[in-house]
Amino acid sequence: MEIHETAVPDAYRIVPRHHTDARGSFFESYAYGQLARQTGHVFVPLQVNYSVSARNTLRGVHGVRLPPGQAKFVTCVRGALLDVVVDLRLGSPTFGAYDTNMLDADQGTAVYVAEGLGHGFVALTDDTCISYLCSTQYVPGTQIDLHPLDPALGLPWHLGLTDEPLISEKDARAPSLAEAANQGLLATYDTCRIHYERQLRSADAAEPTAHVLAKASRTRR
Repeated sequence: MEIHETAVPDAYRIVPRHHTDARGSFFESYAYGQLARQTGHVFVPLQVNYSVSARNTLRGVHGVRLPPGQAKFVTCVRGALLDVVVDLRLGSPTFGAYDTNMLDADQGTAVYVAEGLGHGFVALTDDTCISYLCSTQYVPGTQIDLHPLDPALGLPWHLGLTDEPLISEKDARAPSLAEAANQGLLATYDTCRIHYERQLRSADAAEPTAHVLAKASRTRR
């Protein structure tokens, strides 16, 4: 598989290589060692979530407070969606920057979203199903919700919408970017970087080579 940087540092697009024959196809979606080597991020899934959405459903912008934080590995397993990642780390050189990706079940492209970043999507088809591999389990009271239509974010949901968006009451009541910052909900860029480094130091010794290469990748950046 190929791993590409995006416009948001610490978010990556993962493009699998498909192997096809008369029976169908096979591809590798996630590889711990390769992600660590190429990105410097150690990602061990502890929870897997799915959501199913009707066309024009808008979910987001969501994140998890740090601590505990939560990295995500996002794929579309049925239908298609417009995926959006936004940098919410206070003090980040790219604070407020976003990146979009079209994800569908046929291609199997995925997006890695590091802790401190915000995530959301628009369903492009009925019965769209998205899969989240998560680095932490759900902890009540730690989720961050931002209003997806906040003008300060300026996210291009129109690229995926053909009608008025279907938004949950929770997301419709969510604070703006400025309100979330004032309420102390957003992590700082420095705190996130310390968290990433701490993960490397405490990573499972079962993959020592991946950890060494991940540290080298961070040093180069």
